[in-house]
Amino acid sequence: MTLRPVTMTAPVALPERTKTRVLDLIKRHGPQTAQDLAARLDVSIPAARRHLGDLLEQGLLEARIEKPGGRGRPQHVFALTERGEAAFPNTSSGLCVDVLRHLRELFGQGAVLQVLDARNQALGEQLSVELEEAATLGERVERLAVQLTALGFEATSHRETSLHEDGASSEVWVLTQTHCPHLPVARQYQELCASELTLYRDLLGVAVTRDSRIACGQGCCRYRIAAAPHP
Repeated sequence: MTLRPVTMTAPVALPERTKTRVLDLIKRHGPQTAQDLAARLDVSIPAARRHLGDLLEQGLLEARIEKPGGRGRPQHVFALTERGEAAFPNTSSGLCVDVLRHLRELFGQGAVLQVLDARNQALGEQLSVELEEAATLGERVERLAVQLTALGFEATSHRETSLHEDGASSEVWVLTQTHCPHLPVARQYQELCASELTLYRDLLGVAVTRDSRIACGQGCCRYRIAAAPHP
């Protein structure tokens, strides 16, 4: 009788230390290019690409083509997949989803909206204290970004020139969030994102529009803040 060697299935290896750092950097700073990651990790670009290739094969990252900052030449950027997001513990979001689901089943969609409105009001009162001493819109946006980062949103702000169809231009502020601490909830309850937009409009007192949303699979939540008063 001929004995055949038994093939053992190796367990899936956890990402090595550098790959874990890659995931953490993308989690903290949003989608990154291979060049960005090489600079942050202090490794060569080919080395960064090897790590990215491994993480792509493991389903932890996805690659897409974007223009950096919405401008310039398109580049390949790497972002976390749902599996990659799940590598970071977030048990509170799962609890929130369950609570909101039961609330809707028991009392209807209106009850969910009331809960989110109440949360909005409490959060707005907390943030308004930090913004009330700001003398200009730019200072308010910058302070809001700092407070949102403290809440886990990894927010930044900058000013840019907006061109209109008639050739005129105006200055707008851009608020960018590269992380959503409530992503599982936001994916199932769009009302959460809608309440966030309303909150920013009320806090800043001007028109605010959203260009992109993490919950829709985009790399960041990006808000454009004009100087026009919010109606």
